[in-house]
Amino acid sequence: MLDGCTPWPEEFAERYRVAGHWRDETLGELLGRLARTHSYKTALVAGTDRWSYAELDTRADRLAAGLDWLGIGPGDRVVVQLPNTAELVALLFALFRIGAQPVLALPAHRSSEITYFCEFTEAVAYVIPDVHMAFDYRELAADVAARVPTLKHVLVAGDPGGFTALGDVRGDPVDLPRPDPAEVALFLLSGGTTGVPKLVPRAHQEWSYSGRAVAEACDYGEETVHLVSLPLTHNWPLTHGLLATFHAGGTLVLAPGPSPDETFPIIERERVTETGLIPGAALLWMEAAEWDEYDLSSLRRVTIGGTKLQPELARRVEPALGCRLQQAFGMAEGLCGFHRWDDPEDVVLVSQGLPVSPDDEVRVVDEDDHDVPPGEVGQLLARGPYTVRGYYRAPEHNDRTFTADGFYRTGDLVRLLPSGHIVFEGRVKDQINRGAEKIAAEEVENQLLAHPGIREVALVGLPDEVLGERICACVVPRGTPPTLAELSLFLRGRGVAAFKFPDRLEIVHELPLTPLGKVSKKTLTALLISSGAPLSSSLIGSGAAAPSSFVKDA
Repeated sequence: MLDGCTPWPEEFAERYRVAGHWRDETLGELLGRLARTHSYKTALVAGTDRWSYAELDTRADRLAAGLDWLGIGPGDRVVVQLPNTAELVALLFALFRIGAQPVLALPAHRSSEITYFCEFTEAVAYVIPDVHMAFDYRELAADVAARVPTLKHVLVAGDPGGFTALGDVRGDPVDLPRPDPAEVALFLLSGGTTGVPKLVPRAHQEWSYSGRAVAEACDYGEETVHLVSLPLTHNWPLTHGLLATFHAGGTLVLAPGPSPDETFPIIERERVTETGLIPGAALLWMEAAEWDEYDLSSLRRVTIGGTKLQPELARRVEPALGCRLQQAFGMAEGLCGFHRWDDPEDVVLVSQGLPVSPDDEVRVVDEDDHDVPPGEVGQLLARGPYTVRGYYRAPEHNDRTFTADGFYRTGDLVRLLPSGHIVFEGRVKDQINRGAEKIAAEEVENQLLAHPGIREVALVGLPDEVLGERICACVVPRGTPPTLAELSLFLRGRGVAAFKFPDRLEIVHELPLTPLGKVSKKTLTALLISSGAPLSSSLIGSGAAAPSSFVKDA
């Protein structure tokens, strides 16, 4: 086990091996086995690239040889920041084969995050596109390379601009030392919405099992054609998309982004059967499907996750898109869940799924770690064959985040249905303390989403000298914006306690998002605090998908 990572207790490791969850196979060997079994079947489609399993295997072999020639080898960390391209997939499997460990960054990350990732992991290489979304990553790389002495190589997909072209890093396949399946294969980023993401070490055997378990839970097969339009370097599309699809022998299709303009033509052309979306993208799809003429009839199911899909919106998905809705949850640290194909509609609309492994263990506890009564809300704890035991080089944080017996404190507030399905009710820290009354923001957001004039909403707490915090509702309207008085009257009619009514209303064009696609309440709060007057887009940092304007309700 790599220094700085928490080892698995042998008692649990043996249990998972005996159960068949953990296999003596690396991720690089997984691709080799698939190439032998599904040699000529299409594995990957991205833009003009269309590769069979055998071709992807060969490309990964040649790239592994080139990386080995550069001196990149077992245990070396490589920060990877590529968009959704075929080269990204080949690179990941090449790194798995030589035992180097990719640190997966998102395209939206900039100097602060990338420098931290490179310094913290003592990375020897950094892989980037030349220009993506009008941003020149070579300038970013030059800045990072000047700050990080361990960084020996910058590899560029495209015009290298003075660095090394990734396309030139090739060689004849060579015999390479076999990585240990129990060793770290890659580092994912934690999904927190504040601070620099923590690094989550995922081993070959346990991370591979997570993809296999997802494929089984979702009934994937060789006929599966899965479209990934969210950043592939994020845990959810990487596991639910790439890993699960490959385990099933299906076809992975990559799109540059989730907009209907980018995805609908691909769905029609490739006869896509499965895809994953966050709620905001799903809203765009539902609206576009009303007038768009592309043929989406191949879609068997759309999976929505990343953040909770409210029941009011969930009811609209199947009629609008003409396919089955599946809700899902997951985290880079491990535990993930999906609805099963035969789950009843009332369960699919209100819950986010069942854990994918029979050996997933979940607890719902109060502030003192005591199990709450069945059906009550508490914090979700998780332990299992693909849920990690600690973050990389973070002993103090691990002491707070993991229990003595290895349960991960997710920070999610949930309740369990009698069927075992998990209903997410918010975050432990996503509470507003108004006059000593604790208001769960998500509870009020769910109520407000039923208002016909509201498309999206986020509640945040703003400092107040008397009450401690006041409630501000940031609303993306549908048609004529509601007023604050109308919202209070609406909530009263739905039986919501008056102390939960918003004290302030901000009408916005869109909500700011984190790079992981979650609403950034940190950004919203900072903007609202910084100005008591209407806020303009000039106040929003370039790292978020920002509101283009705010209009304060008088």
